[in-house]
Amino acid sequence: MTEQMTGAQSLIRSLEHAGVDTVFGIPGGAILPAYDPLYDSARVRHILMRHEQGAGHAAEGYAYATGRPGVCMATSGPGATNLVTPLADAHMDSVPMVAITGQVASPMIGTDAFQEADICGITMPITKHNFLVKDVRDIPRTVAEAFHIASSGRPGPVLVDVSKDALQASADFVWPERLDLPGYRPVTKPHGKQVREAARMIADAKRPVLYVGGGVLRAGAAAELRVLAELTGVPVVTTLMARGVFPDSHPQHLGMPGMHGDVAAVGALQKADLIVALGARFDDRVTGRLDSFAPDAKIVHADIDPAEISKNRHADVPIVGDCREVLADLVVSVRADQEKGRQGDYEAWWHRLDQLRTTYPKGFDTPDDGTLSPQGVIQRLGQVVGPEATYVAGVGQHQMWAAQFVDYERPGAFVNSGGLGTMGFSVPAALGAKVGDPDRVVWSIDGDGCFQMTNQELATCAIEGIPIKVAVVNNGNLGMVRQWQTLFYEGRYSNTDLQTAPRDEKVRIPDFVRLSEAYGCVGLRCERPEDIDATIEKAMSINDVPVVVDFSVNHDAMVWPMVGPGVSNDNIQYARDMAPNWEHQD
Repeated sequence: MTEQMTGAQSLIRSLEHAGVDTVFGIPGGAILPAYDPLYDSARVRHILMRHEQGAGHAAEGYAYATGRPGVCMATSGPGATNLVTPLADAHMDSVPMVAITGQVASPMIGTDAFQEADICGITMPITKHNFLVKDVRDIPRTVAEAFHIASSGRPGPVLVDVSKDALQASADFVWPERLDLPGYRPVTKPHGKQVREAARMIADAKRPVLYVGGGVLRAGAAAELRVLAELTGVPVVTTLMARGVFPDSHPQHLGMPGMHGDVAAVGALQKADLIVALGARFDDRVTGRLDSFAPDAKIVHADIDPAEISKNRHADVPIVGDCREVLADLVVSVRADQEKGRQGDYEAWWHRLDQLRTTYPKGFDTPDDGTLSPQGVIQRLGQVVGPEATYVAGVGQHQMWAAQFVDYERPGAFVNSGGLGTMGFSVPAALGAKVGDPDRVVWSIDGDGCFQMTNQELATCAIEGIPIKVAVVNNGNLGMVRQWQTLFYEGRYSNTDLQTAPRDEKVRIPDFVRLSEAYGCVGLRCERPEDIDATIEKAMSINDVPVVVDFSVNHDAMVWPMVGPGVSNDNIQYARDMAPNWEHQD
């Protein structure tokens, strides 16, 4: 039996049919009709954010925590354009998200009406797909298609832009029983011949590596990955987007590759004769100068998105498919080979890699002036809080230290903005992650630069009862930019000092403790190494309101190891004046 309702009612009913329980958003003129039936919905909770960018990042955090598309809502014009950054962020990191925006009435589209913006045109390059809905009858079908597209194949953001007159018109509500998307047929099952060839190459290789990217996390394939790794004995590296999908404590895990990766992980890729890339895209931050990356390696590249295969590095064996299915089929093929006596011998390779791990472990220097080491703060945070928490990083030095010095033992434990590198991601994404998984402790690990971009969402946390915890790694600078100025611009620190000039240690602009208290949070400050543990434990004891800890850290600390911009991974620096000697490990 059909029921007649307005387009606004149809939109909210459609969200309910799609299984949505939370929407992050801000009302405004063009989307306002939808907020009236939302007021009556018993199944959809709306969380009023303080900025639409925060709404988008919160939807991302929710998607990370639940595996389901996060949903955000904004009005036309500036409301919609404020979603551009989180849409681009979700697009780069394959995060399932549905953004719903209001649009001016259809007769006014193209007239430069008040708060009009062609958000479909603006976001076409940064969404998996987008829709402009001008007919009230199209709303249910479009919403159903949007959620299907966002969550199937390679996940990503989908935009649904609805004109105001479509929201105000009436029609019978008809939820589609089946979807008809003739041009959209993502391949999930890999080709058997290619999988068998990949298994053969693993057995024949002398120096293989499993290069694991975020696609394995998105596919929910951590268990299958572990089975394959232990079955073959092949070393594993996990990218920034895959941290936690393979346990850090596992003896086969070499760590994170890339610009600030572990020396053993970078060296393993660089000296491999076979790289099995699983849900990874040979990003420039991993490969360094592409023409010098892993020069002796054959490539098996498995990805659900055929556009990624051979895009940056030619694949000798291309495998299109969902990583969970690829890994499951690989396990079957490897076992079949082993039953026939075909199994790889990697003893010499492991001897070489273990030398690298022993010679170049992760570490950091303790400041001589008694100030806090940022690496030490983050390391102790991970040790005191433990592996069951979710850690949500911003972007910059603290992001790299969070990737390096917190041990991740489960998929989804580390959330960050990888591809786009969006400052301001952490606080709203932590908010969304806590909403999606409310029983789990969620720590935002943020820098003072990032924190000042989106900390207004602390008000949302306090009012909505979302008790995240925030560690502000406060060095008074835009730390990563300052590091590059130190290394490549002769120490000319142009516009990276966030504090007073000349620096006055007694003046705090802003005072993060007082700011946090003004937002209804508990504010703490830690300035001495001997107080780190007690401060973290104090924050952990407060669970009814958000907590912000201002860790005042040394401003000269730098992220090591490092591969400089535009250079080969062979030129990785282990420390300021120390480069690993690959050949010494032969």
